[in-house]
Amino acid sequence: MSVVWVDASAGASGDMLLGALVEAGVPLPVIASAVDAVAPEPVGLTAEPVRRGALAATRCHVSIADSVHHRTWPDVRRLLEAAALDGRVRDLALQVFERLAVAEGAVHGISPDDVGFHEVGALDAIADVVGVCAGIVHLGATEVVVSPVAVGSGSVTAAHGTLPVPPPAVARLLADVPSFAGPPGHPTMEMCTPTGAALLTALATSWGDQPAMTTRAIGVGAGGRDPEGWSNVLRLLAGEGAASRPPPTTELVIEANIDDLEPRLVPGAIDALLAAGAADAWATPILMKKGRPAYTLHALTPASTADAVRRAFFRETSTIGVREHEVVKHALPREMLTVTVGGQPIAVKAARLDGEIVNLQPEWDDVATAAVALERPAIDVLTEAKAAALTATGRCEDEGRT
Repeated sequence: MSVVWVDASAGASGDMLLGALVEAGVPLPVIASAVDAVAPEPVGLTAEPVRRGALAATRCHVSIADSVHHRTWPDVRRLLEAAALDGRVRDLALQVFERLAVAEGAVHGISPDDVGFHEVGALDAIADVVGVCAGIVHLGATEVVVSPVAVGSGSVTAAHGTLPVPPPAVARLLADVPSFAGPPGHPTMEMCTPTGAALLTALATSWGDQPAMTTRAIGVGAGGRDPEGWSNVLRLLAGEGAASRPPPTTELVIEANIDDLEPRLVPGAIDALLAAGAADAWATPILMKKGRPAYTLHALTPASTADAVRRAFFRETSTIGVREHEVVKHALPREMLTVTVGGQPIAVKAARLDGEIVNLQPEWDDVATAAVALERPAIDVLTEAKAAALTATGRCEDEGRT
């Protein structure tokens, strides 16, 4: 599964997300195993079917013993970094807790490293954050779209006293993303917790209504409260993207035969054509009249940059004329994801055909940079980056395919 849509129109919390993931098919042992790898004290996880208003849902319970430990963001970071976790789960969980620390620090005017998490730093929050991150990774989600988030209204009692809803940390976490008090008739209560807000903003790749997708699993996670006349739930839909192929475009090929250009200038000319706006540029060795070796220099360009590309031909090469013709271009939709090799980030371009990933190509500049930093052969780094991308997208590639 590659696409997840989270309907947070009735709010969000860590336990609501956990319940939705379990109902969507993530095995509870997968979540529990990740939590156990991090939690320094025993944590129990159970799931049960419940009703919230008119809807059936799954309620996920986190059971912990009373703890006397006061944990700061550096304490939680050390727990996560030392845990035997999938790297993607660890990275996501670190992002979530960092968001929480930064938001709480800004609210109270202190350094994030000095934040004592209170509720959000307790074992149940570690379980919520790590469990949700493990569930999302288990689904193989490469795209997570989140609806506008309902935050509620009124006030809430917290460790710092009575706070307005949305609490200051939630308001900061949801800055620059869509949120609202709630649909007409929503109960006067906190509907989005700081943990829920941090998880959604760390996981979301975009915000809005359900995208075009083929839904394979649906999960409905229950909140702890059951207000009368209101379904206190979060919905999660998981499946494959149904993105259609973009329509073909008409572009120009501009080219010139050149027999009097110093060969060492050809790579620079290609760079100049690309800088002028060409989508692609290349040179083809040819043999001209009287047996003279030469090149045909080509540039593929949209009409909007054609004039700049023509000027680059005349300024950067010895040609005094170019010819051009229209071509029809068919291109697959593509997206970028990032993998790590030896701690070095490498961008990978993923191309889709009818929603299915059919090609994964690590960016060569990133591979070369990582190879130098790691003092490893570039071919080894390239192979490992490709394998990491295949694992991240859940795609098995036929042997020998490139």
